[in-house]
Amino acid sequence: MRKSFFSILPTLIATLTLLVLPALAGQKSFLWKVRLNTATVYILGSIHLAKPDMYPLPEKIEKSFAEAGALALEADPVKVQDDKVLQQMLVSALYQEGETLNEHLSKESYELAEREMEKLGVPMEAFIRTKPWFLAMTMETLELQRLGYDPANGIDVHFAGKAAGKKRIIEIESFDYQIRLMNGFSDREQELFLLYTIKDLESLPTEIDELMKAWRNGDTKAMERLVTRTPSESPELRPIYDKLIYRRNREMATRIEQFLKGKEIVFVVVGAAHLVGKEGIIELLRGKGYTVEQM
Repeated sequence: MRKSFFSILPTLIATLTLLVLPALAGQKSFLWKVRLNTATVYILGSIHLAKPDMYPLPEKIEKSFAEAGALALEADPVKVQDDKVLQQMLVSALYQEGETLNEHLSKESYELAEREMEKLGVPMEAFIRTKPWFLAMTMETLELQRLGYDPANGIDVHFAGKAAGKKRIIEIESFDYQIRLMNGFSDREQELFLLYTIKDLESLPTEIDELMKAWRNGDTKAMERLVTRTPSESPELRPIYDKLIYRRNREMATRIEQFLKGKEIVFVVVGAAHLVGKEGIIELLRGKGYTVEQM
């Protein structure tokens, strides 16, 4: 379970899990081509956890990947298979010896989390030293796995496997960066993150269908509405969303600009939540004058 959790960490940090069916011929997909003079970068919205029947991916996606000399990921999922790396991540997600989760949550929040874990069939005692953000992500992972979705079928894993030994693999961020980001949240921010994760679990099964439809149709407006629903309805979450999404969007857009200064075609795979909206990576690049085409 631990390796499964960390292999989908990028998606969970974004507080978004997307599932996909192959796009129909002629329809737009969550793939963009970005150009500057003779330089080209492809950007694909990532689905980090899915069912086997999402494959094969649309031909346009696989052909774009085949053109590229390098694959850029938020974080390389292969690295998490190293036991030493995994252990370091787990240590970062735990409080120090003698410090427990219930000391950092209100009594009401702790009891709510305890009841939710009971529904998921996991004793709360196993997570007594974990930080709230880690518990929240674990809950979402368990629920999605209960629904039949597996990180082994994720797009980042798919392309990392195809690129291994054949293409250069670049980490735009890293799992360590993402862990440090979550650990930077205050106790109050982590508690809010946990509470709203629990709330969103109730609608997760039904919202997956809407996410699938938006993905299949390449409907960025519908996707934007879905991924921003919680912070729109709960303004107190805006600071968390800014750190998890918007700030990282700007940083990733800057890194993609660096790729456009080179001669190598780079195939970029990042969470689809980072691509949509006025503050998404696509509009940030378009606003800087790059030629951007949704494929």
